[in-house]
Amino acid sequence: MNKNLTQKKKIAIIGTVGVPANYGGFETLAEHLIEDLGQKHDITVYCSGKKYSKSERVSSYKGARLKYLPFDANGIQSIPYDTLSIINALFFADVLLVLGVAGAWILPFVRIFTNKKIIISIDGIEWKRDKWNLLAKWYLFWAEGKAVKYSHIDISDNEAIQDYTAARYGSLSRIIEYGADHTMKVAVTEEATEQYPFLKEQYAFKVCRIEPENMVHVILEAFTKTSRMPLVIVGNWDKSDYGKSLKTKYSQHPNIHILDPIYNQEKLDVLRGNASLYVHGHSAGGTNPSLVEAMYLGLPILANGVSYNRVTTENRALYFSDQESLIAEINKIYTAKLKQVGEDMQAVAKRRYTWSHIAFKYELLVEEALNTSEKADVEAETKNIPYDQLLELGHAHLKTNLNF
Repeated sequence: MNKNLTQKKKIAIIGTVGVPANYGGFETLAEHLIEDLGQKHDITVYCSGKKYSKSERVSSYKGARLKYLPFDANGIQSIPYDTLSIINALFFADVLLVLGVAGAWILPFVRIFTNKKIIISIDGIEWKRDKWNLLAKWYLFWAEGKAVKYSHIDISDNEAIQDYTAARYGSLSRIIEYGADHTMKVAVTEEATEQYPFLKEQYAFKVCRIEPENMVHVILEAFTKTSRMPLVIVGNWDKSDYGKSLKTKYSQHPNIHILDPIYNQEKLDVLRGNASLYVHGHSAGGTNPSLVEAMYLGLPILANGVSYNRVTTENRALYFSDQESLIAEINKIYTAKLKQVGEDMQAVAKRRYTWSHIAFKYELLVEEALNTSEKADVEAETKNIPYDQLLELGHAHLKTNLNF
């Protein structure tokens, strides 16, 4: 056996808000990596001091060491947060698992001056997200290139993202999605129905960050124009003017139930797991954690028909592209069809989206990184296909030039 693999290696997980995980795909991933790989490797997780009060901070969690930095893990502060995490990790870690590209500017220096191994997840095509201003988009576009070029291994969480990195960078990205088997089907209790009377009837459900790229405004307006079933939607409404305006406009509509963020997993599972339909509006990114969780619960999925969501659901869900098509899909839903779609979604999730399977993939990547010096290159023929043809074929995400 290779000498590198006979002893515990030190892994630094960089770019998450931290653990214990309250909410978010990267945070949940970090927690499950600790649980599944913590016996084989020494793991350190960097945490945001902005999200954990001094009374909540602990030095270790489930055997992993925790380090706190006085920055937010999201937004503009993610740049110094990730940068300082990377610098600190250079003093002890063998492998840097970097989740996101915010601190990627420093990776060329890490490669030149150290022998540390770098595994990076680019977290979807971040620079295309509508929430960023022009300057941020330019930086993320540039940082994405540095992340892929100077990592030993880059991770895509979706085949559509893998196609994109192959086309733009000639990189053979590794596909690792997210797990979903931490969710549970929770029975409706009398107490729950007293708090949420809609649990007694059919309803559609959605949980997401309240951002334009998640088509929240489109989905809310569509449900005001149909009486097929009400919509229950959970999100961080008060974080932006966009969310506040939507909350004010739709909170009194009889067919819509707007709820603030729910961080209790059991309560969230009651609301989500007993829905008749899960509506997924994400238009950017890769494999979305909330989508695979809904799939694992066996919910019928009505998703934005972009390539990422079609790949995640193996093209077996229901899809919409705009308000009109969403209304049409809702109105033609019938029970037998919902049952079949729900069964299909659960079968896909149980085959692909379990944490033991995801952790095993990461373990293999750590072993590979420890024994590699150069990345494998690929040549993508899609570079030679005009954008109008990509659009016609449903592969617009493969456009590799900057387009704001």
